[in-house]
Amino acid sequence: MRVLVACEFSGIVRDAFTAYGHEAWSVDLLPSELPGLHVQADIIDFLRRPWTPGHWDLMIAFPPCTYLARSGAQWWPGKQAEQLAALEFVRELAQANIPKIAIENPIGKLSSAWRKPDQIIQPWMFGHGQVKATCLWLYGLPALKPTLVVEGRKPTVHMAPDSKDRWKKRSRTLMGLAYAMAEQWGGCVKCHSSHTHNATRCGS
Repeated sequence: MRVLVACEFSGIVRDAFTAYGHEAWSVDLLPSELPGLHVQADIIDFLRRPWTPGHWDLMIAFPPCTYLARSGAQWWPGKQAEQLAALEFVRELAQANIPKIAIENPIGKLSSAWRKPDQIIQPWMFGHGQVKATCLWLYGLPALKPTLVVEGRKPTVHMAPDSKDRWKKRSRTLMGLAYAMAEQWGGCVKCHSSHTHNATRCGS
């Protein structure tokens, strides 16, 4: 399966799919933090390239939430143009000529200005004792099933200390969720046995 991970600089989701035997690419304006198949580009320009029909099987997109997340609502006044641009960016991602698409974003403006999410998940459903409600808008994909429900329920991500790279820490996908996406939406092409998110490499 050819997998496109849009707006990801961490390489975490990309590498989870790679571990399951897929050809996975990440695309972001920033360089990748981890070595792997990565294109440093604007994702909209990238999607507008003359791809052969069926080139991409799946796209998982993490559009910026600065003007969309409810947690940043105090910054919305006077930013209508930026918010409209952010909404249009998400709509264009959703209209990409790819049969399976997942779009991730926190609870916020998309639910009212676009449409309700198909699923709301939490890190504690996938092995991380944290609270961070995350919405998924799905096209051609099933809802994710929890892989490892744990105790904890701490808003660790939101309590991260202020720093110049705080936004990066908050935007990185947790490993448990990344492997759940790879296993449930991609499957393992290297083997027939089942693997959980804490495997370092599928088949190892």
